[in-house]
Amino acid sequence: MFQNTKCKCGHQNPTGTVLCEACGRTLGEEFSDAASELLEMRYDGAARRSQKSNPSIIDRVWNFFSSVKVAVYLIIITLVGASLGTIYPQESSFITTQNLANYYRDTYGTSGEIYYALGLSHTFESWWFVLLLVMIGTSLVICSLDRVLPLYRALNRQQILKHESFLLRQRASYSGTVEGDLTEWIDRFQVQAKKRHYKVIRKDNAFLAEKNRFSRWGPYINHIGLILFLLAVLGRAVPAWEMDEYVTIPEGDTVRVEGTNYFLKNEKFTVEYYEDDELPKELRGTIRAKLYRTDAVMYECSANCSSSETAKLQEVERHPIEVNSPLEYKGLKVYQFDFDNTPVLREVKPIIEDKATGKTYGPFTLAMRNPETSYEVGPYKLELRQNFMEFGIGEDGQPITKSRDPKAPAFIFMLSGPGLAEGGEPYIYFPMQKDKVAFSQDDLNAGLADRFEIRVQGMENVNFVEYTTFLNIRKDLAMPFVWVGLGISMLGLVMGAYWHHRRIWLRVDGNRITIGAHTNKNWYGMRADLAAALKAAGNEVDPKSLDNGGNRT
Repeated sequence: MFQNTKCKCGHQNPTGTVLCEACGRTLGEEFSDAASELLEMRYDGAARRSQKSNPSIIDRVWNFFSSVKVAVYLIIITLVGASLGTIYPQESSFITTQNLANYYRDTYGTSGEIYYALGLSHTFESWWFVLLLVMIGTSLVICSLDRVLPLYRALNRQQILKHESFLLRQRASYSGTVEGDLTEWIDRFQVQAKKRHYKVIRKDNAFLAEKNRFSRWGPYINHIGLILFLLAVLGRAVPAWEMDEYVTIPEGDTVRVEGTNYFLKNEKFTVEYYEDDELPKELRGTIRAKLYRTDAVMYECSANCSSSETAKLQEVERHPIEVNSPLEYKGLKVYQFDFDNTPVLREVKPIIEDKATGKTYGPFTLAMRNPETSYEVGPYKLELRQNFMEFGIGEDGQPITKSRDPKAPAFIFMLSGPGLAEGGEPYIYFPMQKDKVAFSQDDLNAGLADRFEIRVQGMENVNFVEYTTFLNIRKDLAMPFVWVGLGISMLGLVMGAYWHHRRIWLRVDGNRITIGAHTNKNWYGMRADLAAALKAAGNEVDPKSLDNGGNRT
């Protein structure tokens, strides 16, 4: 439907304008004493894109996201979804790669099983939660653009002379006559307004006093901060921006930080325990760690980074890592998480025994981590074909490793030499006696076990690591943007909450003055400002009478 937006003052307004941009008349209304309903001053009546009379498909999408009601619904749905994600621990909080379906079922029962099946165990990484955040961000952008641009135009094109209907339909207004010199009266009014920090503009028979216009931008600055905050939260899904990994490093070992070119070395681990008399009575007799520290060194790899044995490393940082005292380097933070004093096998020095002759050959050094691929032991040669840090049998009957830690190490060699088939014969070796028994090493090696045995002679040929440290490696490049976004948002909140945009319009018709005043907050303060200016000018009034609908003199 065609809408005539040309005002009686002759100004052609954009479609959707409520109040004439020039004189302030309500478009399509005739002013009379009966027409005293207060004006809708939101955005100063300026036209917004969402008010188009014949919207296109793009405009309909725009209208959907520009709706404050839609934004509120999206926020409520997001809050409900986020609260569901806090019922049980999220998958990201677990260090191990255990069967999480079984964990939720066994720990929380049927509700935990349903929780996992619905995908709520990874709520904050789920597609629907990310989509909600994107929609909220889109709504913030469109809501802001739909309102801030018309408001900017309206405030920067303010006309000094306003129609009488505009002034008398403000919530605070005054109409009366002036005895004596009108110019002097306006001068006194202006002086009082300036004392209250109003910026005054006079033109012909009109007057505009304004202060704290900047506060009108507070909500939109708040929106900018929230948008930056949401972008930073979404940015944490980018692998290069966020990392939260755990590494296990036996004392003296160097391991690679997965996904980076950095290596960490545990040079020395120190733990101190509380003396019994240092503990409260209820804890005496228990072992409590007072301090545990990892003297860590960080290296950067420049070549052959697949293994610490072959990598070309350069030291970049070293730091004694304690609880709440991490090693920091280029956005990476390495925290002390825990430690384990269970001895871990580092290396063994086994021999090869020829049972037919009783001769032994060796020993040779076999490291649990990064072993050599070939060993010459007397007349025999061992070629490493496969090794397992924690040996196990998979569902398909094939050998697997359950973890990266040497809890049940196993090695498959190709043994070649005198009395053996050309090309060698396979031999599986378990360094730890308990594993030899548990997995029946002799049965696995079949006939070869009757002729040869690889074993360790004496505990002096076994090297254990006493302590293993657990380190948490974090990188969060989005966090500075999160804090900046929150800071900008707080600035916007403060601007909108503690300052109020106030305006006083005055027009002169003969010896009669008409005044209208508007503010977006604190009408009592606005009314007091207007009453003080009138009193200084010579027309003392009761502030309550300035409320629209009160007595006018």
